[in-house]
Amino acid sequence: MKQLTVLVAVAGALAGCGPVRSTANILDAEVQIQAARTAGAEKEAPYEWTAANLYIHKAREEVAYSDYQAGVNFAVKASKFANEAREKAMASAGTESTDSTRPTP
Repeated sequence: MKQLTVLVAVAGALAGCGPVRSTANILDAEVQIQAARTAGAEKEAPYEWTAANLYIHKAREEVAYSDYQAGVNFAVKASKFANEAREKAMASAGTESTDSTRPTP
Protein backbone atom coordinates (compact mmCIF):
# COMPACT_ATOMS: atom_id res chain seq x y z
CA MET A 1 0.00 0.00 0.00
CA LYS A 2 2.87 2.35 0.80
CA GLN A 3 4.45 1.63 -2.58
CA LEU A 4 1.21 2.48 -4.35
CA THR A 5 1.05 5.82 -2.54
CA VAL A 6 4.62 6.63 -3.55
CA LEU A 7 3.90 5.62 -7.14
CA VAL A 8 0.83 7.85 -7.30
CA ALA A 9 2.78 10.76 -5.79
CA VAL A 10 5.60 10.37 -8.32
CA ALA A 11 3.14 10.11 -11.22
CA GLY A 12 1.39 13.25 -10.02
CA ALA A 13 4.67 15.13 -9.75
CA LEU A 14 5.74 14.08 -13.24
CA ALA A 15 2.41 15.16 -14.71
CA GLY A 16 3.03 18.71 -13.51
CA CYS A 17 6.51 18.93 -15.07
CA GLY A 18 5.31 19.54 -18.64
CA PRO A 19 3.99 23.06 -18.15
CA VAL A 20 6.91 24.07 -15.94
CA ARG A 21 9.55 22.73 -18.30
CA SER A 22 7.94 24.22 -21.40
CA THR A 23 7.55 27.61 -19.73
CA ALA A 24 11.19 27.60 -18.64
CA ASN A 25 12.37 26.74 -22.15
CA ILE A 26 10.16 29.37 -23.75
CA LEU A 27 11.45 32.03 -21.36
CA ASP A 28 15.03 30.99 -22.10
CA ALA A 29 14.38 31.25 -25.83
CA GLU A 30 12.81 34.69 -25.40
CA VAL A 31 15.93 35.86 -23.55
CA GLN A 32 18.12 34.52 -26.35
CA ILE A 33 15.94 36.28 -28.95
CA GLN A 34 16.19 39.56 -27.07
CA ALA A 35 19.98 39.18 -26.89
CA ALA A 36 20.05 38.55 -30.64
CA ARG A 37 17.92 41.65 -31.24
CA THR A 38 20.29 43.72 -29.12
CA ALA A 39 23.25 42.41 -31.14
CA GLY A 40 21.59 43.50 -34.40
CA ALA A 41 20.63 40.07 -35.67
CA GLU A 42 17.64 41.42 -37.60
CA LYS A 43 20.03 42.90 -40.16
CA GLU A 44 23.13 40.76 -39.80
CA ALA A 45 21.59 37.28 -39.52
CA PRO A 46 18.11 37.43 -41.07
CA TYR A 47 17.76 33.67 -41.65
CA GLU A 48 18.60 32.70 -38.07
CA TRP A 49 16.58 35.65 -36.71
CA THR A 50 13.48 34.64 -38.66
CA ALA A 51 13.83 30.97 -37.75
CA ALA A 52 14.14 31.80 -34.05
CA ASN A 53 11.01 33.96 -34.13
CA LEU A 54 8.98 31.39 -36.04
CA TYR A 55 10.05 28.59 -33.70
CA ILE A 56 9.19 30.58 -30.55
CA HIS A 57 5.79 31.39 -32.05
CA LYS A 58 5.20 27.69 -32.77
CA ALA A 59 6.38 26.75 -29.26
CA ARG A 60 3.80 29.08 -27.71
CA GLU A 61 1.12 27.66 -29.99
CA GLU A 62 1.89 24.06 -29.03
CA VAL A 63 1.90 24.88 -25.32
CA ALA A 64 -1.48 26.57 -25.78
CA TYR A 65 -2.75 23.24 -27.12
CA SER A 66 -1.22 21.50 -24.06
CA ASP A 67 1.37 19.71 -26.21
CA TYR A 68 4.17 20.52 -23.79
CA GLN A 69 6.85 18.27 -25.27
CA ALA A 70 6.40 19.80 -28.72
CA GLY A 71 6.53 23.22 -27.08
CA VAL A 72 9.82 22.33 -25.41
CA ASN A 73 11.25 21.04 -28.70
CA PHE A 74 10.32 24.20 -30.60
CA ALA A 75 11.56 26.44 -27.78
CA VAL A 76 14.93 24.66 -27.82
CA LYS A 77 15.16 25.19 -31.59
CA ALA A 78 14.22 28.86 -31.16
CA SER A 79 16.93 29.26 -28.54
CA LYS A 80 19.49 27.57 -30.80
CA PHE A 81 18.71 29.81 -33.78
CA ALA A 82 18.60 32.95 -31.62
CA ASN A 83 22.02 32.11 -30.21
CA GLU A 84 23.39 31.53 -33.72
CA ALA A 85 21.88 34.83 -34.86
CA ARG A 86 23.44 36.68 -31.94
CA GLU A 87 26.86 35.13 -32.56
CA LYS A 88 26.69 35.91 -36.28
CA ALA A 89 25.61 39.50 -35.62
CA MET A 90 28.36 40.01 -33.05
CA ALA A 91 30.96 38.55 -35.42
CA SER A 92 29.74 40.82 -38.19
CA ALA A 93 29.83 43.85 -35.91
CA GLY A 94 33.36 42.94 -34.84
CA THR A 95 34.48 42.65 -38.46
CA GLU A 96 32.92 45.98 -39.39
CA SER A 97 34.53 47.83 -36.50
CA THR A 98 37.90 46.31 -37.36
CA ASP A 99 37.54 47.23 -41.04
CA SER A 100 36.47 50.79 -40.32
CA THR A 101 39.53 51.50 -38.18
CA ARG A 102 41.98 50.46 -40.90
CA PRO A 103 43.32 53.17 -43.14
CA THR A 104 42.54 52.76 -46.81
CA PRO A 105 45.60 52.26 -49.02
